[in-house]
Amino acid sequence: MSDDLNAILEPGMLVRHPDRPDWGLGQVQSNIGGKITVNFEHEGKVVIDGAHVGLVIDILS
Repeated sequence: MSDDLNAILEPGMLVRHPDRPDWGLGQVQSNIGGKITVNFEHEGKVVIDGAHVGLVIDILS
């Protein structure tokens, strides 16, 4: 499921939320037990449940 790719996310990596493009680019703050804290440009700090949302790694930024 989506948590497979989320497992490789580490602090400092840049990601986007697939269902919330309006949040903009996010930087991973932590990834503990499938709970991923991301600081998004336009939404601020959000805790994502990696079992339900597959964050997209941003390789272009």
